Amino acid sequence: MLNYKGYHARVEYRPDDNLLFGRVLDLGDTVVFEVERAADVEAAFRGAVDDYLDFCAEIGKDPDRPFSGRFNVRLKPALHRAATLAAESGSESLNHFVQTAIAHEVERRGGAAA
Repeated sequence: MLNYKGYHARVEYRPDDNLLFGRVLDLGDTVVFEVERAADVEAAFRGAVDDYLDFCAEIGKDPDRPFSGRFNVRLKPALHRAATLAAESGSESLNHFVQTAIAHEVERRGGAAA
């Protein structure tokens, strides 16, 4: 996983093209890059992020900011305890339990849970 200015990318190999292909993650906009040599991946990724930020500035658009996937949640102690016990009864972590619950609620409300 690559990281630059808070943006992340995953790189994959495309054997049909003999290319390394990357996409900046967690954006509504599509930002991609490709290179032939592994030694060029980091520079291509950084260039893609910089180009994206420059383009956004040029057109007066606020760039999408990636989500880290981490946030703090404050619960009433009784709900915290109940969630922990429910997770344990299902042999899962509290983190996984909360993630599943949020995904379920997002889908219920018509959103797309990734």
